[in-house]
Amino acid sequence: MFSEIFNRSAFIQPLRLMYTIYPGKEALYFLETEKCANLQKQQPFKNYNMKNHFVVKLNALALLVYVLLFTVPSSAQEKKPVASPKDSVSAKIGKANVQITYGSPAVKGRAIWGGLESYGKVWRAGANDATTFRTDKDVKVEGKSLPAGTYALFVIPEENAEWTVIFNKVAKQWGAYKYDQSRDALRVKVKPRKVTDLQERLKYVITKAGFELRWEHIQLPVAVK
Repeated sequence: MFSEIFNRSAFIQPLRLMYTIYPGKEALYFLETEKCANLQKQQPFKNYNMKNHFVVKLNALALLVYVLLFTVPSSAQEKKPVASPKDSVSAKIGKANVQITYGSPAVKGRAIWGGLESYGKVWRAGANDATTFRTDKDVKVEGKSLPAGTYALFVIPEENAEWTVIFNKVAKQWGAYKYDQSRDALRVKVKPRKVTDLQERLKYVITKAGFELRWEHIQLPVAVK
């Protein structure tokens, strides 16, 4: 049975593992290269006994398992696509270097605003880890001062009112589950705009005027100077 498995396995070449059982001795041999084709020239084990025979067979089985586990075709090892892949965008706004890092969820035919993302509740403005906003210079956001640093970026969507954009001092956090309003560095009000084209995956774009959050049929421009 082992010989059929080894001989039919394409991933064994060119290092081919073969075995033979000698009449009367029943000794199991392994040869590591095809150069050793003449198996009859090999000498049987001395002082052969059943214990040795069992140990060699056990080693053969262990080797077979090792080969099957660590030579799996690459297609079987491919990772599944990430539902909300991590993304980032960076550029200069004035003299400041700005970077926004976020998880990018997809619409997938779902109702987003007022559905997946509730109105009136703090939202991570992305997926998985909270979105982060980093600036190496002091800036003004919607006319209000924001010191240089890295912040968690949150948004509160509203159905018929301006949205709230939040810069929180706790940059590293998962979602908005442990969001603490007392750690806010800045809150500003921003008016969203509806567009006809569908933005399937959430994305951030840095513009000359600041940055925009774009997802589904909503664009949320935030002025930064």
